[in-house]
Amino acid sequence: MINELIAPDIEALVKENKYADVAEFLSVHHPTEDAELIASLKPEEIRTLLKKLDPQDAADIFCELPDALQSDTAELMSQTELTTLLEKLPPDERADLAKSIPESQLDAVLPFLAKKERDEIKALSSYPEGTAGSVMTTDYIAFPEVLTVQQAINRIRLEGAQKEAVSLIFILDFERKLCGYITLEDLILAKPLATLESIKKPLVAEITAEADREEASYKITKYGLIVLPVVDDTGSLIGIVTHDDAMDVVEEERTEDMERFMAITGKHQDTSYLKTSALTQFSRRVIWLIILAFFDFVSGAVLQSYQDTLSSLMLLTFYMPMLTDMGGNTGSQSATVIVRAIALKEVEPKDIFRVIWKELRISLLLGLVLGLIAFLRVEITSGGTVIPATLSLSQIGFAIGLALAVQVVTSTIIGAVLPLVSSTFKLDPALIASPALTTIVDITGLLIYFRIAKALLHL
Repeated sequence: MINELIAPDIEALVKENKYADVAEFLSVHHPTEDAELIASLKPEEIRTLLKKLDPQDAADIFCELPDALQSDTAELMSQTELTTLLEKLPPDERADLAKSIPESQLDAVLPFLAKKERDEIKALSSYPEGTAGSVMTTDYIAFPEVLTVQQAINRIRLEGAQKEAVSLIFILDFERKLCGYITLEDLILAKPLATLESIKKPLVAEITAEADREEASYKITKYGLIVLPVVDDTGSLIGIVTHDDAMDVVEEERTEDMERFMAITGKHQDTSYLKTSALTQFSRRVIWLIILAFFDFVSGAVLQSYQDTLSSLMLLTFYMPMLTDMGGNTGSQSATVIVRAIALKEVEPKDIFRVIWKELRISLLLGLVLGLIAFLRVEITSGGTVIPATLSLSQIGFAIGLALAVQVVTSTIIGAVLPLVSSTFKLDPALIASPALTTIVDITGLLIYFRIAKALLHL
């Protein structure tokens, strides 16, 4: 709420060119709050504002801005401004920014950076998006196991202020390979002349740079880690994934899953809704809608092929929405449960038959309850409807109830199987499960409905 009250005041001060006043206000607040307050400003206004701040404060606030706004702001900076910013950013943020700005602008700045920073940018930028390497940082502390506790403490005093994660110290063997860790608390409580080898602890978890970044987030969450070490093929430590970066990954992946469940394609952009152009929103929504529109033609063809059945018993028309809705609802429920289970690594494609057996039992119970409700609804609400003399309301209600029960069972199974099958083929379960599911269960539901009606009611 306070941000909503202050942000308009900041915008007003910026319009009056009182950047110094705004900078003074931001300098005493947390960078995350500052970023939220200025995120509505234009890139050129943010650039001017950052120039009024202490370089380190400016870098801390810049890190918290949305990615797209970072890129737009950096592209407006002079060579000197961008060089200073890159020097103050953490290694992972520096690499991310380097990948987002034009290559010509980066080439102009690189010669002015220290060799260590240039090497970090090249190394961290080399990992593909979506990998653990793309979200790792080289801001860690690692010491050889032959060091004494006192020597390690002395080194931390010299290096610690420049590192992102000081509370955890990684231990390297004589081949410089990762062989354990100690906490800062362990170091303080140990005897000064003890070696790090004598007090090190075995690693809880590690990950390779080429592994999926979701795997890194999963391990950090599962084991309750502050940082997760990243190693190369030889077991040498090359970086760490921090807890806050892992949480950013989790949030982004959840957002992408939510969008895919709603048939929104493309890569999620860290940009607010109002700042995303209508054309961009259109392009992300239209693809699946066109695909599903063609599938809907099949539903229409099914209805058309059974028009004689509908003509002979119009009562069937009144219960079609209930059938399709229940199929979509039950299918979506099972799909949601399975997608979450896949994300948490509770189930894998090899568990497909166990999943089918479990969902079959659940769907039979659901089908029994919902089918009975449909039967009672026909009996209670359709008494005045004109029906053929050869049929009774109970017969029609039984056929509709049975069709609904079968639809619930098939929809639930389809909803459970689709995510597992898509996961087998390395496709996004969320993208396949929801958009495709609704259309598929609509088609199967209509076929089930009319075939059961024809068979039982002799239409």
